[in-house]
Amino acid sequence: MTTTGCLKKMKTLIILLKRFAAPYRRYIVWNFVSNILSTIFSLFSFATIIPVLQILFGLETARHTFIAWGVADGFNDMVKILANNAFCLIEYLIDTYGGAVALMWLGVFLILMTFLKTGMAYLATLSLIPVRTGVQRDLRNTIYRKIVDLPIGYFNEERKGDIMSRMTADVSEIENSIMSSLEIVFKNPLMIVIYMGTLFFLSWQLTFFVMILLPLSGYLIGNIGRNLKKRSLYGQELSGELLSQVEETIGGLRVVKAFNAERKLINRFAALNEKIRRTFNRINRRYLLAHPLGEFFGTVVIAILLWYGGLLILDENGTLSAAEFIYYLTIFYMIVAPFKELSKASYSIRKGAASLQRVDEVLQTKHTLKQERSVHITGFEKEICLKEVWFKYQEAWTLRNINLTVKKGQTIALVGQSGSGKSTLVDLIPRFYDVVKGGISIDGKDVRMLNLHDLRELMGNVNQEAILFNDTFFNNIAFGVETATMDEVIAAAKIANIHDFIMQTEEGYQTNIGDRGGRLSGGQRQRVSIARAILKNPAILILDEATSALDTESERLVQDAVEQLMKNRTSIVIAHRLSTIRQADMICVLHEGEIVERGSHDELICLNGYYKRLCDMQNF
Repeated sequence: MTTTGCLKKMKTLIILLKRFAAPYRRYIVWNFVSNILSTIFSLFSFATIIPVLQILFGLETARHTFIAWGVADGFNDMVKILANNAFCLIEYLIDTYGGAVALMWLGVFLILMTFLKTGMAYLATLSLIPVRTGVQRDLRNTIYRKIVDLPIGYFNEERKGDIMSRMTADVSEIENSIMSSLEIVFKNPLMIVIYMGTLFFLSWQLTFFVMILLPLSGYLIGNIGRNLKKRSLYGQELSGELLSQVEETIGGLRVVKAFNAERKLINRFAALNEKIRRTFNRINRRYLLAHPLGEFFGTVVIAILLWYGGLLILDENGTLSAAEFIYYLTIFYMIVAPFKELSKASYSIRKGAASLQRVDEVLQTKHTLKQERSVHITGFEKEICLKEVWFKYQEAWTLRNINLTVKKGQTIALVGQSGSGKSTLVDLIPRFYDVVKGGISIDGKDVRMLNLHDLRELMGNVNQEAILFNDTFFNNIAFGVETATMDEVIAAAKIANIHDFIMQTEEGYQTNIGDRGGRLSGGQRQRVSIARAILKNPAILILDEATSALDTESERLVQDAVEQLMKNRTSIVIAHRLSTIRQADMICVLHEGEIVERGSHDELICLNGYYKRLCDMQNF
């Protein structure tokens, strides 16, 4: 396998660690040191094989003379002197106390080295736990912050289920595939380097064979998993699609049952589920092939080494003894396992790279709402001005040449047929989207120049569909107002005509309202939403009229709450029921993205145009 290929495979891991591992440097350093010590202790422990074999089998060896440490010149000399003096000590024990005592002390040394080796290996593994769990936590936090920060326009083009899949399934796959390979990637290259150095020291001829055979077997194994990342990416995309189907089904269950469409959705889900099963079958078959292939090629390499090593021992001029050859084979066997684990880790990282790519697509998404300057604004004093505003989502223009001025304290109503651009127009004011042409200003300052937080702090939104959270009444009303007290929340709830109902529930303001307020009726949800806007006390109110889908009694309660909310406030109202906006200071009629009429209710009736026709249709 080429160096370039290896670098490409590890690039994913390097990118991940480069971004998220900085706070965990000390753990990585400790892991590095522990792994080096563990590998060195393992070499010392298995080095006892040579004298043990010599004692047991009575192998003839040259006598050793003690050499002073000070004469060492370089690392190789130090290693040779260490080995020589160790043999001197063993020969002294044999001569003085006999072979049995020498074996006993070699056993004690083996136990001590093994204890130090396993202890260091445990500490190395232990040091990676904070890295694995910390990087996973930071990755989730980062992608969640990114999702919250992205503009609303991003979510119009992406499926919610797929985004959820990236946050859950893909992050878990990164943990299972990439982060679980950290220990192997940090430890095994170190082990391989140290073991290879030892093998070169013992016999450069044999090691030359190893340098040829191991990369060759690695290349053959690598070819098997070449397209694993591509298949894994496809599998994760299918998983995201599955989650999207589940989310759509739960959200639209009422419609599904009303149209007897259960069987259709079950069949669609089952077909997709089967496609996922087949895809992951292929992925896992290829993934599981790494271990048996690695073991097979490792055995082939060992068989060749046995043959060649035997030739070196049998050769009269050979520099390798039988005991040293067995030690060599022991070290080589220890180096095969790290190579096999690296091969498997390579598969895992390839598999997880597909998930990291999907997560990275979200993290690298550029924020389309450019903050040219961050001018702070603390209040609303004069007017909102839309001048020659044009906007489109894709190809067709949604708004054309909109000119509108909203004075402080005025109530402006927007009416028109569905798709005429009313909601889009009010979404441009808090900069949920940016205008394509023209501009919007508040008190003479272009909203694109204003600090986004300050801009939205001036505004309160009440939508046609009340957006509530799976939390208590108190937390839903106090949402976005961190300093809110219970008295302030109660006061807002009373103005919104929801206090009495809240006090009838089991735990009052601490009662949980369920997922999206599912335990409440439509009118109750709207009044909680209005209470939230009242508590915020915004200078500018954007109101997508909330009464169009309610029964008469709920509509009256909500309308009363809306009127209380609009008092002494600048309001922009999207009106579906025209009877609710008769008192507006100005009514703007939108048709196919343009303001075609504007004026008071009576003025527009006299025009006998679009507005008059809308009124007649509703009266009819």
